[in-house]
Amino acid sequence: MSMDRRDFVRTSAAGLAAAATPAALAAERRPSRASDGFGAPAVHRSRAARPIIVSDLSGIRFNNGGPESSVERAFRGIVEGEDLLDALIAGVNIPENDPTEMGIGYGGLPNADGVVQLDACCMHGPRRWAGGVAALEGVRTPSLVAKAVAELTDHHLLVGAGAQAFARQLGFEIEDDLNTEASRALWLEWRRRIDPGHWLDPRKRLEAGLSMVDDGLIPAHSFWGTTNCNAVNADGDICGVTTTSGLSWKIPGRTGDSPILGAGLYVDNDVGAAGSTGRGEANLYNLSSFLAVEFMRQGMSPLDAGMATLERIKSNTVESRLLNARGLPSFDVRFFLLNKQGETAGVALYGSAETHYAVCTENGAEERPFEGLLEGSPRDA
Repeated sequence: MSMDRRDFVRTSAAGLAAAATPAALAAERRPSRASDGFGAPAVHRSRAARPIIVSDLSGIRFNNGGPESSVERAFRGIVEGEDLLDALIAGVNIPENDPTEMGIGYGGLPNADGVVQLDACCMHGPRRWAGGVAALEGVRTPSLVAKAVAELTDHHLLVGAGAQAFARQLGFEIEDDLNTEASRALWLEWRRRIDPGHWLDPRKRLEAGLSMVDDGLIPAHSFWGTTNCNAVNADGDICGVTTTSGLSWKIPGRTGDSPILGAGLYVDNDVGAAGSTGRGEANLYNLSSFLAVEFMRQGMSPLDAGMATLERIKSNTVESRLLNARGLPSFDVRFFLLNKQGETAGVALYGSAETHYAVCTENGAEERPFEGLLEGSPRDA
């Protein structure tokens, strides 16, 4: 990516930040309900869009032995008239159940105790509701449990033993162990590599895990986990879902960005959707998916909104342990964005590790290259 685009994004982000002052927002507000007199920021109304799905690579490269990938199954559901979110969740259920996708669901890489704990979140744009689960054990498809939380309770997020009890009450199968032989063997190898006296040290934990990526034992996308899938249908309605086994070898109970509204996923049916994979803590600190949708609300394209969000993450990464020798973030974050008009984008802090994302339209599923904010690799010396 050229310096011109980076300069443009920085200038645009600064301008939007200035435009978001209370006085500026007040000038843009207009009455939305005659009964209360309160205003609301102007939104970009849209004509109906062509159906389109945007996802990470797990949405196109895993099919659990069947004829369709996640994005293909979701797109078929959309054109056959399924509820938009139902179609997306049916799609992500494919990699959730695929034991060869080690960043999601069954066979996902476990926590430091060797236990697979899963997180998920879904948002239904036209219904304005969302549901999530975190640290859920024993259920291969946490996305379905997240949807049940949204549909059947007055809550957004259930966690741990409570989330599992909720799933059991609804009839979900609870398995004793979601590890496969492969995921357990990799956990044992990580235990061999980690310094037992310093396993809580975040650098040593990360170094041990990334050394397994370097040695070709774990794909980079599986080490960080997560699949995100967002779609707009022919009516211009928008939904999204994110599901993950989380960071490999995480401290038990750790919850990342994926099940948290505005961090790993955000949907606004008047504007668009954004979801993410990569370092969850960076998205939690910046509420990055919400921020990306707000940039789109203020007029940015999905591409420029994603790049401006990455700039925010970059500028807010100041701890030395999170910086490489160049003083840049030593991790990667990726966003998958679409707006109500059906425009999509895939962006990454670095486009050098995971280089492509997935899109599905009436022309079929395809991989497209990420737009990277920074050159090189997050681990460059």
